[in-house]
Amino acid sequence: MHTEGDRSLDDLARALGEALLAHHWQLAAAESCTGGLVAAAVTAIAGSSAWFDRGFVTYSNEAKVELLGVSPLTLHAHGAVSEATVREMLAGALARSVAHVAVAVSGIAGPAGGTPDKPVGTVCFGWQRRGAAPECVTRHFAGDRAAVREAATRFVLEGLLQRVTA
Repeated sequence: MHTEGDRSLDDLARALGEALLAHHWQLAAAESCTGGLVAAAVTAIAGSSAWFDRGFVTYSNEAKVELLGVSPLTLHAHGAVSEATVREMLAGALARSVAHVAVAVSGIAGPAGGTPDKPVGTVCFGWQRRGAAPECVTRHFAGDRAAVREAATRFVLEGLLQRVTA
């Protein structure tokens, strides 16, 4: 028996697509530190246009404000890597898409940029279904930049799959 941690990103994305299709739902992704890796993982699956609406790669604070409607006050008070910012990224992704489900991710992949409060590897995640409350969590991943970004992408897909199949 395999756990989700044993599954490839392709397998996770394929299972997610099947689950979204079963509900007739579409997905939107708002990404910062993953830089489009979530969108790349889901669009690697043939037929994903039936269940993936769009992705927003909002790496800069300005992009988060302009494309997703994140408040500059939230960014100033909490920083880009915060559950408050991810919550607003989710709201923006849902408001600016036809998706039924959205995910948002913002973090510090490194090698620089960390602080004592938010060390390298800190990543904030959010998932939300249209009409439901957002769910946000913060995790820390070890490793270099590539490892943090891959772990964050895997965590996003696993979290989506759990929530869509629940």
